[in-house]
Amino acid sequence: MLWILRFSGFFSAAVVMIILSPSIQSFPPAEAIRSSNLDGYLRFPILPSPPDYLPQLSFRRSTIFRNADECRFSDRQIRGKTSVCDPSLVHIAITLDVEYLRGSIAAVHSILLNSLCPENVFFHFLVSETNLESLVRSTFPQLKFKVYYFDPEIVRSLISTSVRQALEQPLNYARNYLADLLETCVKRVIYLDSDLVVVDDIAKLWGTNLGSRTIGAPEYCHANFTKYFTSGFWSDKRFSGTFRGRKPCYFNTGVMVIDLVKWRHAQYTKWIERWMEVQKSDRIYDLGSLPPYLLVFAGNVAPIEHRWNQHGLGGDNVRGSCRDLHPGPYSLLHWSGSGKPWLRLDSQQPCPLDFLWSPYDLYGHSRL
Repeated sequence: MLWILRFSGFFSAAVVMIILSPSIQSFPPAEAIRSSNLDGYLRFPILPSPPDYLPQLSFRRSTIFRNADECRFSDRQIRGKTSVCDPSLVHIAITLDVEYLRGSIAAVHSILLNSLCPENVFFHFLVSETNLESLVRSTFPQLKFKVYYFDPEIVRSLISTSVRQALEQPLNYARNYLADLLETCVKRVIYLDSDLVVVDDIAKLWGTNLGSRTIGAPEYCHANFTKYFTSGFWSDKRFSGTFRGRKPCYFNTGVMVIDLVKWRHAQYTKWIERWMEVQKSDRIYDLGSLPPYLLVFAGNVAPIEHRWNQHGLGGDNVRGSCRDLHPGPYSLLHWSGSGKPWLRLDSQQPCPLDFLWSPYDLYGHSRL
């Protein structure tokens, strides 16, 4: 009955018009970036207004989601004073930007709608535009979340050209800095891309046993791993030798469970940055933010069931053609690739699986 009440509430929600204001909000330094290594990059952003073709975005107000009776509350939650450091919370990090905002809102909505304990979920939103917090708060009035400003200049000089321009956006690399951005009391986080929906209880993914590993993700060992790097990479033992003693498999960085304690201890952000520097000088791969993760972690990833990343639904990186689901059950649908469901639906040229995304779309007026 719980899911029925939530689903009916979704369609009866009131319409709220949220105007993306060009006004700028300032983030206190301690709220923006906490790592002393990054203090030199901290600045109060002066950002342009949203693009002319997106003068306003309209989202329906989400229904209020409540925990089921069997959910565990901490003492602070019972007193109505939830802290980001509350050990009972499930932590999720997602980026927010104007271009992918509709996808991010749908992702959040899907998580709340399918969680047994939605009041125990805390969202960490990474932004490079500072005018989105009020929109999120108006759409999800009781959502537990915090916004973290990520300065694009931290990573801009490290980014190389990719097969698709969208993969070159600095915010794509914000995941590399989660251990620095989030409070040190946050010991684990689920990172999710903005072009997916969760159709199962996110707490199941949160409970993944990472063992001695730093990250967990669904692995795809049948994929041709060599194609993720150039021929020059494989012919140069200085580079290809990094996989010596490992059995690397491809994994998609759009769904990861990350042990932030281990990450901080090993300083993996610096490892990733070093490989990005190598890429600038030697061109060892053609994709965006994925290959450095493969270089650092492939072969040392805690395996997660494939159901938690039915990826590739956006087609390839060029044509964005329609794809079928991979065989087996699914708990998360991921439109990685160039085709995004909201764009295809609006253009009246949807793929069949795009209709699995549309029930979570809060954009505009009800389609019913």
